[in-house]
Amino acid sequence: MIQRRAKRTLTAATTLVGLMLLVPSSSTGETLDPSLCAPDRNSFTLDINNEFLPLAPVGRSWVLRGEDEGRTVGLRITVLNDTEEFSFGRRTRVTTRVVEELEWVDTNVNGVFDDGNTSLIEISRNYFAQTDPAGTVCYFGENVDIYEDGRVVSNEGSWRADGRHRLPGLAPGIFMPASPKPGMHFQQEVAPGVAEDEATIVGTGAVETPFGTFEETIRVREANPIDGDKGYKAYARDVGLIVDGPLSLISFTG
Repeated sequence: MIQRRAKRTLTAATTLVGLMLLVPSSSTGETLDPSLCAPDRNSFTLDINNEFLPLAPVGRSWVLRGEDEGRTVGLRITVLNDTEEFSFGRRTRVTTRVVEELEWVDTNVNGVFDDGNTSLIEISRNYFAQTDPAGTVCYFGENVDIYEDGRVVSNEGSWRADGRHRLPGLAPGIFMPASPKPGMHFQQEVAPGVAEDEATIVGTGAVETPFGTFEETIRVREANPIDGDKGYKAYARDVGLIVDGPLSLISFTG
């Protein structure tokens, strides 16, 4: 989404409808400390009410659509009534909220995915919790299924912060700061060699989407140091993700 890996490069052909000014606002130049999401230093809640990434209540959903590599692509994000527990040693456990992302080729250009559709691209289950009372949204990993012709062909990009994938250096990432400001820089994914997305808040201001114009937004530049890809997202206050590279919000259920 809400945690899509930074695989969408911004080009002149994908002007993001209303991400009109990519000029950064005044910057704090602050790099956030990863310990903001350290399991042994924080308490967590499933009541994820961060002003720019609200993932409550259960059932909240977003649909985005846009042209990507010559195809019309749909992305549906849903807050599920599912949780996932993460264990960090014998004493520290964190319960996370599961958020599903479903991406498909929207051949009908109607923003609706039909069950059994062979145009499915990817389904991921993403794991979030919010620090309590600070309000930082932390990202604990994702389970990824990549599809071709209706069948899973890869799980590339899957990781868990508690080390079940037997990788060194795993930890929760900072997905959205409690009080986001232009200039803030933070690591969203901490899975060395697998998922290492970093984000920088580069601006604020009005953003236009097919669903409407949002006045209070933040714009985020994402970078993947593993392959060098970059992308942009926009988040609106009290709504969440409204632009993801060439995809823009077409419906929202809160």
